[in-house]
Parts: sequence; structure tokens; C-alpha cells
Amino acid sequence: MLTQLSPLQALAHLTHNRWALPLLAELHQTDGSKFVTLVHRLGISRDSLSRTLEALTAQGWVLRNTGHGHPLRPEYLLTPEGMLLGAPALRLLRELRARGLEEVGLRKWSLPVLLGVSQGQERFSELLRALPGVTNRALTLALKDLEEAGLLERAVGYRLTPAGLELAEEVRALALSLAGGTAGPPR
Repeated sequence: MLTQLSPLQALAHLTHNRWALPLLAELHQTDGSKFVTLVHRLGISRDSLSRTLEALTAQGWVLRNTGHGHPLRPEYLLTPEGMLLGAPALRLLRELRARGLEEVGLRKWSLPVLLGVSQGQERFSELLRALPGVTNRALTLALKDLEEAGLLERAVGYRLTPAGLELAEEVRALALSLAGGTAGPPR
């Protein structure tokens, strides 16, 4: 868990890997899965899946199912900490898909920027300070993408649209789970 970080910083850490959110959601939905099944269900390359599993395992959210058992037993499972993230990750992913926003939503900085604006960082400089590791160019592109997707509108500062506010609730739930807070009851 990333409990020493703020929810915004923890979310930025998670979304550093494009496939982390879909992988957490898939493992939650299926109660674990085999490597080859994950490759096919997520449409991810073997290398990307290996890197994502390694990163999520290092965070303590995923574990390899050790021991012997039935040939159909899952190879990868969520840890108890990972289970806390699974439901909010699945809800957020479903919300992104329902709105046709999966492509923009799973870009590295989209969700952290959305959360940052929902928390009151409405100016470019405030977002730049609040998001660890974001560059001027990356922040500019994320803001442009969110504005084009109808989730953000630019004024003197940035403000979420009604659609952005709704999506921000799911993003906030995931970020709170990452930072060790409570995400509310699973839906």
C-alpha cells in the first residue's frame, strides 16, 4: 500500500503503468487468473503484462499462486491489500468504458489530473506542484485530453464538468483505497 502518500500521489504512482488499473479490475472480477488468460482478456502483450504484474507484486497487491493444485487454478491473485483496490478499480474501469473514455482515462496523467482538479487544484501551477513527476508537456496534454473528452473546462483555472465530477467520485474512491483510506461499500 502507498499509505505514506496522499491519495493524489498514490493514484499518480498507480497510473504510472497503463495496465495496472485494468489488471487489478480483472483479477478482482475473476478472483484470480492465469497469465495466458490475462494476455487474451486484456489484449496486452506478454512483456507489458509481466512488467505490470511485477510492479503490482512489488507493491504487495498481487501475488503468484504458489503450490500445486488443479491445472485450472489461477496463477495470479489479489492480496488482501489488492482486494481493497479491486472493487474501486473495477467500478472506475466500468465507468470509463460506459462513457467511452477508457482510452483517455487510462493515460498516465488523466486520472491524477482529474482528481487534482476535483480537490481544488484549478491552476496549471497548482497541478504541476501537486503531481509528483509530471512535466509541463505531460500536464498540458492531460488537460487538453480531459477537456476534449468533456471532463474538464478551462477558464482562468480548470473546473470539472458535470461528467467530470461524476467520474471523479470513482477516481477518488480508488485513490483513497490506494492511500489506505476507505473507498465505501462495493457496488
